Amino acid sequence: MQVGIFARNFVRPTLEATLAAVADHGIAAVQFGLECAGLEPMPLSVSAAACAAIRRAHEGRGVALAAVSGTFNLIDPDLTRRADGLARLRTLIAACPQLGSRVVTLCTGTRDPSSMWRAHPANGSAEAWRDLVASLASVLPLAESCGVELAFEPEVSNVIDSAARARRLIAELGSPRLRVCMDGANLFHAGELPRMAEILDEAFDLLGADIVLAHAKDLDHDGDAGQLPAGHGRLDYDRYLTLLHRAGYRGAVVLHSLTEAQIPGCVEFLRPRLAAAAR
Repeated sequence: MQVGIFARNFVRPTLEATLAAVADHGIAAVQFGLECAGLEPMPLSVSAAACAAIRRAHEGRGVALAAVSGTFNLIDPDLTRRADGLARLRTLIAACPQLGSRVVTLCTGTRDPSSMWRAHPANGSAEAWRDLVASLASVLPLAESCGVELAFEPEVSNVIDSAARARRLIAELGSPRLRVCMDGANLFHAGELPRMAEILDEAFDLLGADIVLAHAKDLDHDGDAGQLPAGHGRLDYDRYLTLLHRAGYRGAVVLHSLTEAQIPGCVEFLRPRLAAAAR
């Protein structure tokens, strides 16, 4: 495993300057957003020339493109916005091989009309589940034909709010291209932090074989997604990273929810723990 980061954590005027900053911190891989190349985060179209330029820029700096961000509200109660998001997701899936990546990250969404990161009482409804399954079923054939993996993230504020529901979703859709982005800070409902070891172990028991990307941030309370930099909260990183390694994961562990000033300290926190987990 190696340290990765969201490319958008570096705000620079050009893609080349962004990737230079990534490389200067000794970071090996990024989760990439097309806005870093001056495009919309999820455009309706992207040219082959733009994809080739993005790929060359990463290769020139020796920075791997671990995943492309494709996050929008997959169960948006606004049907027009949902349809638009799915159209844009199809663009990203089709472009992914040209960009030099095989993973697009997803947010399973919420019934909240204004934020895809806010919980809603209807997230647990049969209708929300039906809409998520329908959204994913509409794009998985394209992912399969392009050789792209769609990595959704279990998160307490979204419709897939637990490892058990994630396992059910994978089983119901039955596609080898539906995979998991694991974030240990996103798994704890209200009152569950005292059961951290148990919940982490269960998540990896259920999902370990399906993980294609891992995130690194932290939390100081339960009940919603953690939003602290790695090492600044209560997540048991030694256990989390050891479980990742035991599951066979060897990819990037992607830092986010941090400022640029916090990046060196988080890299310093994460790197020796990755090495220790591997031992």
